[in-house]
Amino acid sequence: MTFVAFIFKNLTQRPIRTALTVLGLSVAVGSMVALMGIAKSFRAAQAASFEERGVDLVTLRGGDAIQLTSEVPEWVVHEVSTWPEVKAIDAALVDMTEMQIREPRNADDVPPSKPVIVQAWLPINFGFGDMDVLEGRKLEAKDEGKYYTMIGNEFAKSVNKKVGDTITILQKKFEVVGVFKTSNFTERGGVLTLLKDYQDLSGRKGVVTGFSLRVNKTTSDPDAEVEAVRQRIMALTNNKGDSLRLTPQRPEQYLDNASHLKITAAMAWMVSAIAMLIGVISMLNTMAMSVLERTQEIGILRAIGWPRRRVVQMVIGEALLLALVAAAFGSIGAVGATHLMSLFPQVNTLIEPGIAVSVLVTGTGFALLIGLLGGAYPAYRASRLLPTEALRHD
Repeated sequence: MTFVAFIFKNLTQRPIRTALTVLGLSVAVGSMVALMGIAKSFRAAQAASFEERGVDLVTLRGGDAIQLTSEVPEWVVHEVSTWPEVKAIDAALVDMTEMQIREPRNADDVPPSKPVIVQAWLPINFGFGDMDVLEGRKLEAKDEGKYYTMIGNEFAKSVNKKVGDTITILQKKFEVVGVFKTSNFTERGGVLTLLKDYQDLSGRKGVVTGFSLRVNKTTSDPDAEVEAVRQRIMALTNNKGDSLRLTPQRPEQYLDNASHLKITAAMAWMVSAIAMLIGVISMLNTMAMSVLERTQEIGILRAIGWPRRRVVQMVIGEALLLALVAAAFGSIGAVGATHLMSLFPQVNTLIEPGIAVSVLVTGTGFALLIGLLGGAYPAYRASRLLPTEALRHD
């Protein structure tokens, strides 16, 4: 019998305990992988959008803890768009609000709602040129005041809406004139309207959340040109000469500093740390009990010539095998859970189904670390057993 087969046999001799341990570890690993996968998908979606659109700078107001609360004067966008160094600009007022799923049946009826991300764009936004219109048409400047909207294809699917239908946001009906698709899942799962209409409706006139731009690169040193535009934006002041506190950043800097991405990642890592602690304790308990029950068996192995190193390898091997099986089931469960969550209308436009391979690899690594840490002390105890003491154990 090979050493690996011997380890496998040890685990199958106690099927209930092995199954319960794998189940507990699978839940811990699955929750870890699912949250880390969701956090990574948020970042990946925005990174893909920036790269596809050739964004050079992303500008928000400095000091805001949450990007959705950022308010940049709209006149700044119009001024910057006239600079010869700026090739194109993309400004948006971004908001998360509730959308009524159906119309009220009577005066006392409160229809159910679902969260939706609203992006209000200027008609000059270069983002319009980067979207794929699947149905209907794009919004135009002449649509201002008519409360028209375009909806992402994922959003359209989740609420069963098409061109000609209406959706109710902030108690105002918007007519759908187009269904679009982009590389950004957040955009595909949200709605798009014109800036002026949403400013009037939300009471945020004259401001945008932020803007991104493409720099008109004309020299052999494009990084210097981007930096020059960044410095010029930072130097902008109001009519009193006070700084506007604008923070233009490269896309990668924005993704590193974005508070909503930081919060999502922090929550994922916090849950991962808790899951890992629970997993280590569970593994420690399982392996400690296993060593205690097999004291005589270990004594016999030591008596027939097994060195301490071999005993340690056996116990650690069992723990790692348990962890590896748990990682496989946990990863499958995490992928299934994200797909299942994407079917719920309350969150299906906010969660992209599926888990990145890199996250699955990280989850497997954490599971193996749980096995190593949880099995370390029992392995040490087992290796210190003397053959004579173990054989006398009752």
